[in-house]
Amino acid sequence: MTSTRNGIPRVQADAVSYRYPDGTTALHEVSVRVAPGEIVAVLGRSGAGKSTLMRCLAGLEAPTSGRVLHDGVDRSGLRGRARRRAHARVGLVFQEFQLVERATVLSNALIGRLACQPLLPSLVHFVRSRDREIAVEAVCRLGLEEQLRKRADALSGGQRQRVAIARALAQQPDMLLADEPVANLDPVLARGVVDDIVRLARVEGLTAVLNLHDVELARHVADRLVGLRAGRLVFDRPTASISDTDLDLLYADSARPLAGVQ
Repeated sequence: MTSTRNGIPRVQADAVSYRYPDGTTALHEVSVRVAPGEIVAVLGRSGAGKSTLMRCLAGLEAPTSGRVLHDGVDRSGLRGRARRRAHARVGLVFQEFQLVERATVLSNALIGRLACQPLLPSLVHFVRSRDREIAVEAVCRLGLEEQLRKRADALSGGQRQRVAIARALAQQPDMLLADEPVANLDPVLARGVVDDIVRLARVEGLTAVLNLHDVELARHVADRLVGLRAGRLVFDRPTASISDTDLDLLYADSARPLAGVQ
């Protein structure tokens, strides 16, 4: 459990468990706290529960038991406009870019502004000038100003993921959750995209939680590492304190029991 700034975590999972309808338990009483402005990387083998944890933190899934709080508030009790505002504060970046492929880079970034509207306007006809300015700024901060009018399906993989990041930033969130954001990219592009996410998060003072497969990349960018194995929390400590032995145990053969993990 990490210390928090100003006493209240930006997001916290308290004894969160998640069970799928088929009875598979993906998370077993996982507790994690992330402070405002902190960069955290979640590590573990495939099937460890990383994506399920990210979806619970994002509010896309409700825990089977336990709770998730944002700035001390349980969003599961929010309704209507309050719930919509709460969701807008979380910017999401996924492995699949989830862009409107036939739309321009600017139009895709503008989708991030829809989450900030009291009603859902038509993206084409009712976009406010200030929304457009915010979207253009987000695109430019990702180095894509020359691609503003290009269609998303004309871009490279790295550019498309940067459009997805710009869309998330256009929401003006206070937290970014990135679930395997570079799994589809080669190592060089992956490093650049993750560096962009972390750079912008630090400039804006955003909390960022990233689910990453590349251990060395996670060590390079994260303040803290969270390790999951078979849905259970193995470690949650500052990056500098995580040893190669810790990581070897985390990624050991799943059939091998891990001492200290229930």
